[in-house]
Amino acid sequence: MTTERKATLIIEGRPPVEFPIMTPTHGNDCIDIRTLGAKTGLFTYDSGYLSTASCRSTVTFIDGDKGELLYRGYPIEQLAEQCNFLEVAYLLWHGELPDAKQKAKFELNIKEHTMVHEQLVKFYQGFRRDAHPMAVLVGVVGALSAFYHEAEDFSDLEHQSISFNRIVAKLPTIVAMAYKYHRGEPFMYPRNDLDYTANFMHMMFATPCEKYVPNPVLVHALDTIFTLHADHEQNASTSTVRLSGSSGANPYACISAGIACLWGPAHGGANEACLQMLEEIHDVSRVGKYITRAKDKNDDFKLMGFGHRVYKNFDPRAKLMRKVCSDVLSELGLQNDRLFKLAMELEKIALEDEYFIEKKLYPNVDFYSGIVQKALGIPTSMFTCIFALARTVGWMTQWEEMINDPEYKIGRPRQLYIGAARRDVVPVEQR
Repeated sequence: MTTERKATLIIEGRPPVEFPIMTPTHGNDCIDIRTLGAKTGLFTYDSGYLSTASCRSTVTFIDGDKGELLYRGYPIEQLAEQCNFLEVAYLLWHGELPDAKQKAKFELNIKEHTMVHEQLVKFYQGFRRDAHPMAVLVGVVGALSAFYHEAEDFSDLEHQSISFNRIVAKLPTIVAMAYKYHRGEPFMYPRNDLDYTANFMHMMFATPCEKYVPNPVLVHALDTIFTLHADHEQNASTSTVRLSGSSGANPYACISAGIACLWGPAHGGANEACLQMLEEIHDVSRVGKYITRAKDKNDDFKLMGFGHRVYKNFDPRAKLMRKVCSDVLSELGLQNDRLFKLAMELEKIALEDEYFIEKKLYPNVDFYSGIVQKALGIPTSMFTCIFALARTVGWMTQWEEMINDPEYKIGRPRQLYIGAARRDVVPVEQR
């Protein structure tokens, strides 16, 4: 990264002010305006952080125009096709892919932490049976900090690594228990003879009544979903984790905050909303009607699963997810599934219709992942929990990067105040 060039700010009636231009490995150059307030007495206004880099990061890079997603420099397509989720988790945390020995050791470390404290198991009983699983997840993950006090001391790398291994290992157990509790079924304890994703499916779908044997095709599909959702640069939930962590909060509280943010329908709830949209359209014969509604700016119907705030081209994760979707439906004999046929018709129109092409509304990863999860037997209310399970790897990595940054300080955004001017309180009898 270089800062040799300068940007000059000219404000009428004042002398010019210079600011360094920071050049990254990939992406847009950034003007370093940290001294703007001190030099000029002015702030910048950027609602939604559309043009603001909130941090320096080495973890993930997105080129929205090219439709490119890199984890530590590696294209997501190569990682999804050649690595499993835990290899990707190792990559994000350590910065490099593991060799065979490192991979085996890391997998063993994760397996040693899959159990949860028995008192935490009782915590579930405080929730209503019909509570949304994400509400349960927010509470239970936050409660981990009551069981692991050493997480409050994350001043050394060893404690940081233990917290990472612990939360990555326990999230599948916690998510599966939220599902079982909602269904009124007994919790299934982890099986450490299974790999990470197969073990999760065991805890989700096994019962004490009979042996559960994970289907390799379905395990691979879910593992791919985990990989595709492991990190995604400085999105809303990742920024929430970073901002929470900037105060010195323990990592479990930070991850709980990230889960709460992810719950929003504009973020992690998008695949759930997409499946609900497909159910509303219901049949291929009704696609034309809903496409017309989607084009009508006066109609409140929105076509979910198309377009992305970051990708101005095809979402690279969507291409991978489309193949996974086809593989799963073929394995389960659901090639003629109503929703899949409906999705394919919508995709065809989106790729050919001038309206969608002009606005660059291509299918995104949520468009397919909801169909895949439904085929796997995962209910729509659990979709965002699956997302949270995968994204925890990225959240923890981003948290660790932030607290070890020499420039680390508590986040404190400025504002453009447009409320009432200063005024005096009038006694109540005179109001």
